[in-house]
Amino acid sequence: MTGTAFVLIVEDDAAHGEAIAEAMQRAHFACRVVRTGKEAVESLRQRPPDVVITDFKLGGTLNGMDVLREAKKISPDTEVLLITAYGSEQLARDALSQDNPHRAYDYLIKPIDIDVLREKVKRAARQATAAREARALRERIESAFEFNGIIGSSEALHREIKRLRKIARSKSTMLIVGETGTGKELFALALHENSPRAGKPFKVLNCAAVSETLLESELFGHVKGAFTGAVADRKGLIAAADGGTLFLDEIGDMPLSMQAKLLRTLETGEVMRVGTNDPQYYDVRFVAATNHDLAELVRQGTFREDLFYRLHAHGAIRLPPLRQRREDIPVLVHHFLQQANQEHGTSFIGVAPEVMRKLVNYAWPGNVRELRNVIMRMCLEAEGPTLQVDDLPETLRPSTDIVPAGPPNLAGMSMADVERLHIMNTLRMFGGNREKTAAALGIGARTLYRKLREFGLR
Repeated sequence: MTGTAFVLIVEDDAAHGEAIAEAMQRAHFACRVVRTGKEAVESLRQRPPDVVITDFKLGGTLNGMDVLREAKKISPDTEVLLITAYGSEQLARDALSQDNPHRAYDYLIKPIDIDVLREKVKRAARQATAAREARALRERIESAFEFNGIIGSSEALHREIKRLRKIARSKSTMLIVGETGTGKELFALALHENSPRAGKPFKVLNCAAVSETLLESELFGHVKGAFTGAVADRKGLIAAADGGTLFLDEIGDMPLSMQAKLLRTLETGEVMRVGTNDPQYYDVRFVAATNHDLAELVRQGTFREDLFYRLHAHGAIRLPPLRQRREDIPVLVHHFLQQANQEHGTSFIGVAPEVMRKLVNYAWPGNVRELRNVIMRMCLEAEGPTLQVDDLPETLRPSTDIVPAGPPNLAGMSMADVERLHIMNTLRMFGGNREKTAAALGIGARTLYRKLREFGLR
């Protein structure tokens, strides 16, 4: 269980209530003590607790059963423990009945054994946390959007999709920037399918996967005899994409000589096949993508400045890495589980809460592609119906720390991610000892606890 559970104690005997609170605080729970059912309901509305401990008999108009009913109405995931006097066990057992729409978690009979109470509260808090996480996951899945295969719920992704919708109908060249595995080709295809060119050809050329000597022929085509092995005329991808869209992936890896020829085509529409001086003209929309910082490549002299500005004429679509939109991970996990079930005939229904925490807290250097591969692999090897920690790859199983294998490459990481990585590495070095970690980092223990909460690593 992550974080500190909040326990509301409802007891009209002040001394008894404080004694329970003291025992809960020694078990590292946050507590609030109220003396009447009315105060309990007000507290429930102000801050829903993880667990309510309430005496059955209370002074005032509301008793423990009333508190139970209101707690379940206001905060369905809150668990309630009833305390009853000897002889009132049947009332408590009725409250635990499966038929009770406002069911209690458990009950205790006075006099209370504090150790038993503490253990019941721990179990109830774990169940409340699991229920809350499951509810949050369901709500996130229900609120998620899907746009041409692009799935998520984060504002960062939604913002780029809104931009894509606006610019899809234009004819202008577009640039998509994002790390490997963020879905650049998926965005390019969505751009094509939401444009007037939908239904026309969508062609793809990975500029990093073709040698410099073959790249010009792949792009522009060639005539028979243009070079050794050119035994017949061949049209290039630009001609093949006539009327549609050509996606140039990893354009930052395109050689300078080819950049100049591509720029001419973008500016004039001319296509000159290898081995001929006769220009041809085609109606093609170009969409380029890169995982490089093109501005830095321009400064280094490996990317043409005029081509850079041509590609940036209408700005770039920037796809955030998965580590910057962690709220999308549960939605994607659910989607990939459904995909695995369809592809492999499996019947997985979800992942254990601890598995989800590890998936959400992992750095995902390979982004969405890496997440999909992990889920598919787990579904092939696990027995189900729920993926467990033992089903995770070894790299994700030991901890939820963002710890790279080998010396960390911090390029491209946000300052928040760098800080998170540094804190978790230091915490790991001291075996999870937070006091030693705070001392080594030169910050106070309270500051460390606050940062761990902010990063979701409590």
